[in-house]
Amino acid sequence: MSSVKMKLLNENLRITSFDEVALGYSKEEAIMEAKRCLNCKHKPCVSACPVGIDIPGFIKKIKEDDINGAYDIIVKDNLYPAICGRVCPQETQCESKCILRIKSDSCAIGNLERFVGDNHTYKELKKPCLNGKKVAVIGSGPAGLSFSAILANNGYKVVIYEAMHKTGGVLIYGIPQFRLPKSIVADEIARLEDINCEIITNCVIGKSIMLEELLEEYDYVFIGTGAGLPKFMNIKGESYNGVYSANEFLTRINLMNARLDSKTPLREIKNVAVIGGGNVAMDAIRSAKRLGAENTYLIYRRTINEMPARKAEIEHALEEGIEFLCLNNPISIEKDTFNNVKSLNLIKMELGDPDESGRRSPVEIKNSEYDLKVDTVIMALGNYPNPILKNSTKLINFSKWGTIEVDENNKTSHERIYAGGDIVTGAATVILAMGAGKKAAEDIIKRDKL
Repeated sequence: MSSVKMKLLNENLRITSFDEVALGYSKEEAIMEAKRCLNCKHKPCVSACPVGIDIPGFIKKIKEDDINGAYDIIVKDNLYPAICGRVCPQETQCESKCILRIKSDSCAIGNLERFVGDNHTYKELKKPCLNGKKVAVIGSGPAGLSFSAILANNGYKVVIYEAMHKTGGVLIYGIPQFRLPKSIVADEIARLEDINCEIITNCVIGKSIMLEELLEEYDYVFIGTGAGLPKFMNIKGESYNGVYSANEFLTRINLMNARLDSKTPLREIKNVAVIGGGNVAMDAIRSAKRLGAENTYLIYRRTINEMPARKAEIEHALEEGIEFLCLNNPISIEKDTFNNVKSLNLIKMELGDPDESGRRSPVEIKNSEYDLKVDTVIMALGNYPNPILKNSTKLINFSKWGTIEVDENNKTSHERIYAGGDIVTGAATVILAMGAGKKAAEDIIKRDKL
């Protein structure tokens, strides 16, 4: 039996608003999908989950129409099912190991997790008794939120320091409303404040407060600052008006309300090119479409089969009229007399031999250059860690790429400092960051019990 497909907002309606595209399961659909689970003895899906959720256990509760019971099982390992059910790449993690894949579709674990997160009955959280230990968390993205929730539930006084004016990190500024409604993130974070978590915004550690000062006040520090420094191609024209990093473009839309009445508006955009093939590139180009762009081009130097973006995001982009220009690569950006972008000079590519990652390397086709008329170019090529913390402290070790070096428990070279998420791994997934936060928190709890 095939999986129960989640209903989607009509594509003609999607491009006129930022309303959520995936509409979720009804209870009947969720129970029907849950009944497909074989409750395997060896539970391969669990071993493929970065936070080790008892997946067959929570799905069994859905079968029994016990949504609150399913939620209680999930939150033992992941406190944010409504978030992870929406944005985690389940198809390459838990669902990729599902035994049903041998003859049919995998069980839709992510859709079921989202259903539980959206439909359980919220209970007032019991505030744990404080144990006398204080922990500072730098960054309120997925790693920091996961770390904070676990320690707060175990009696630690947790203070989260966030550089932005809103809490949530990439969940707020990076992922568009049509994939992850901000109200869901806000609701989850609000529950943190009920269990001994204090949140301080507009505070940059390494500028406003130094890491050394935090160690004087707190027993432990966790660094979850992500990777927010955008990469560019270093081609001619990247400084012209109308060139954005995907970080800036999405932050203006998601955090600064540039799509509405905003003090930080975007320039009018009609013909937009996004460079890249990952989820961030899909978020940027689909956002541009919703802002009224007439022509939206996704430029990728390999084929659609090599795109790292989730399959669902690629499908949704195509449904929404995004034009994919695969096997193309920018070589320069051209301007008008006012330094505004007027075109993108591209060269056609073909696939050669595999590179170090196993993907076939793109090779330029000689004399295949051409101009594409655009007024906006958005670079979605990945990110580096922000160097502010690295440049402000000698307490911990950094790699040559600017990431923080940690051991198997996410402890840094300093005995009382832990780190996790993109600041350690480079740009990765929400659930991997949450898994890192969980591992660090559990190691601290274990240490303090010795």
